[in-house]
Amino acid sequence: MALEAIQTVTQAEAKAKADREAAAAQAKQRLAEAQREAKQSIEQARQRAREEARQMMAEAESKAAQLTQAELERAKQDCETLKQNARGRLNEAAQLIVGRVVER
Repeated sequence: MALEAIQTVTQAEAKAKADREAAAAQAKQRLAEAQREAKQSIEQARQRAREEARQMMAEAESKAAQLTQAELERAKQDCETLKQNARGRLNEAAQLIVGRVVER
């Protein structure tokens, strides 16, 4: 009877050891899967961030191009106004110069 009890205890200890080893292996596997999923999630987040950054840059470049075009158009109009004003005063300037030359 004592021999059977010893065998039972030995078997129970062996089973407990095997269960612990199996649990440890399963925990390692779950940890590896969780790490793999975390890496995948991080890479996906980085990819989304890169894509958002690309979109933001494209939008900023487009807006900058529009603002540049609007500023160029405004400058062109200002130049045209200055030219017209100068042409309008061209006769006055010519008469002033002629007047000064004649006075000498």
